[in-house]
Amino acid sequence: MSFLLTLSRLIDALTERIGKLAMWFILATTMISAGNAIVRKIFDTSSNAFLEIQWYLFAAVFMLGSGYAFLRNAHVRIDFISSKFSARGRNWVDTIGIIVFVFPLCYMMATLGWPLFENAYVSKEMSSNAGGLIRWPVYALIPAGFALLALQSVSELIKRIAFLTGNGPDVLAHEGPSEEELLAQQLLEEEQQRLKAAQ
Repeated sequence: MSFLLTLSRLIDALTERIGKLAMWFILATTMISAGNAIVRKIFDTSSNAFLEIQWYLFAAVFMLGSGYAFLRNAHVRIDFISSKFSARGRNWVDTIGIIVFVFPLCYMMATLGWPLFENAYVSKEMSSNAGGLIRWPVYALIPAGFALLALQSVSELIKRIAFLTGNGPDVLAHEGPSEEELLAQQLLEEEQQRLKAAQ
């Protein structure tokens, strides 16, 4: 089990780096979008390449960041149901979900996405818009993103099995309120202060 936990930590480290890179893509998308809007307003001109690179980067954030969301347990989860389970129950549900749903989905999407990428790369497919970009990099995000999600799923599966066999902590355990709960509490306190000040 120690080898598998070491493998899990290595996968987590890789996912962490890719997730941090994806965060920079958000900044790049914002800067390009703002720059394009300013140029369009001041000079009454625009570039299809700048418009397309925005959605390329936006796609990269979601495709390359999905494994990071899984690592951080920030993906969509039906908490009001899973919170009713015991720790072992939650980990069993995740284990079954990863094996039955996540792995097949990743396999299907990566294998369906690869021919799109390959065809676009071989044919040097270009955007149909004037001044548009080559298409293969954005098509490459499909198999790459799902391969990274599958890799992170391996790590998550190892962690769930480690907990279930008594060899690791419960990574699904909530330590204190979630970020959403903290934000809701902060907003409630600010509203209460505003109402007191208005009286």
